[in-house]
Amino acid sequence: MADPRKIAKNGLNSLLKAGADKAQCRVTFTDKHEMNFELGEITLLRTTFDTDVNLVGIKDSRKGSMSINKSDDASMERAAQEALAIAAASAPDDAYDIAEYQEPQEFSTGKDSPDLDKMHLRVKEFMDQVGAKYPQISIMQSYVDFTREKEYFVNSNGVDFVTHKGVYHCVIMFSSREGDKVSSFNYVAYSLRDLEKQLLDCGSIDTLLRQSVEQIHARPLEGKFVGDVIITPQSINDVLYFIASSISDGAIIGETSIYRDKLGQQIASPTFTLHSRPVSEEICDGYFVTRDGYAAQNSTIIDQGVLKTFLLSLYGSKKTGLKRAINDGGAFVIDPGDESIKDIIKSVDKGVLLYRFSGGTPSDSGDFSGVAKNSYLIENGEIKYPITEAMIAGNMAELLMNVTNVSREQEDFGYTILPYVKASGITVSGK
Repeated sequence: MADPRKIAKNGLNSLLKAGADKAQCRVTFTDKHEMNFELGEITLLRTTFDTDVNLVGIKDSRKGSMSINKSDDASMERAAQEALAIAAASAPDDAYDIAEYQEPQEFSTGKDSPDLDKMHLRVKEFMDQVGAKYPQISIMQSYVDFTREKEYFVNSNGVDFVTHKGVYHCVIMFSSREGDKVSSFNYVAYSLRDLEKQLLDCGSIDTLLRQSVEQIHARPLEGKFVGDVIITPQSINDVLYFIASSISDGAIIGETSIYRDKLGQQIASPTFTLHSRPVSEEICDGYFVTRDGYAAQNSTIIDQGVLKTFLLSLYGSKKTGLKRAINDGGAFVIDPGDESIKDIIKSVDKGVLLYRFSGGTPSDSGDFSGVAKNSYLIENGEIKYPITEAMIAGNMAELLMNVTNVSREQEDFGYTILPYVKASGITVSGK
C-alpha cells in the first residue's frame, strides 16, 4: 500500500489542481476483526478492510464534497473534479471555510492489533456463563470486534494530523423465554480498551440479563399518574441527544433551538453537569480531530445547570457570529452526585425506573412521548415489578430543570460515562 500521508496529500493536491481555492482531505483506513455469536455458538469470524477518502473543496464561496473508497491517483482526480462540479452548482455562502494552520500532530490510543485468542476466550466464556446462570436467555446477533483506524487529515492551510486508534467493541442483544412467555428485546453496547475483564463483569451486562429474566413476567401498568422517573445510564442518551441537537448548527442557525439565547444561563438543575471529553484518558473510544480539522479539546457543556457552550462547527460559528466549539460533542460524561442509586430509589413515592425509551425525536420545544421498555414501577421507595404498556410523556427542557438527584454510581461505556438521573413531573400512563 502507498504511503497513507502521500495519499492524503495527493487528494489535497487533486482538489487544488481542479480549481479549489481552499481544500481539505481526510483519509481513513480501517481494519476490523469481528467475532459474531448467538444461541450459544460462534457463528462468524471475519476480518474486513475499508478505505474512505473524503474530499472537500471551496471555490468562489461555494462548497462541494465527495467520498470514495479508492485511493489511486485516477480515482482521486475524478473525485476532486466531481467535488468542484458540485461546488459550482451550489449556492455561494461566505461562511464556508477550512481550519486555520495548527502545528502538525500525531495522536495515538489503544492497541495496534487484536488479541484474537483472548477474544475467543471471552466470547466462549460469556456464552458458557450465561447458559449456566440464565438458561432462559437467548443471545441474538451479538459480536465482539477489534477495530483499528488510521486517519490522515490535511488541508490547504497546512493542517496535518495523523490519528492511530485501536479499540474493542462489544454489542450484546438478548431476550428471555419461559414457555410461551417472552421478555422484551434488550441490548447493551460497550467500547473496551482491552479484554482483561470477563464480559459478564463489564458494566451492567449481568444486571440487564438478570432483569431480562424478570421481565418475562412483566405486568401491564394500571392507571395514570404524574411522578418521578429515574433515567438509567442505558436510557439517558435520549436526553443527551436532545441537548446536543438543540445547541448544534442546525437548531442555532435556523433559530429553532429553545436555547438560542440561553448561553450563560440556567437550563438545568444545579445538580446536573455535563462534559464532552473526547481526548480524556477515561474515554477509550473518543476522537482527536474534529470534522472541521481542529485538534479536539475537552469541554464542559453544562456546569451546575448553566449552559457554557454551543456545539457550533466552523461553519456554524461564521454563520452566526458565535464562538466555535472546541470539539464535536459526544464522549459525554455526566458528573456523579452524592447519593447511591438505592437511596434515590427510596426517595421515590411513585415513578418509573426507565431502562429503555421507545419514542420519536422530541419536538424543537422538547415535548416527548413514548413507551417505557424493560422498565420497572417504583412505589413507596421500592421497585415493585417490571411493567408493560406504559407510556411516559413530558418535556425535555422541563425534565432537565426538574432533576433532583444524580447517583454517585456511573456506568462506563467506553465512549461515554453516565450516572442515574432522577427527575420529577413526568406523566406515566398505563392501561
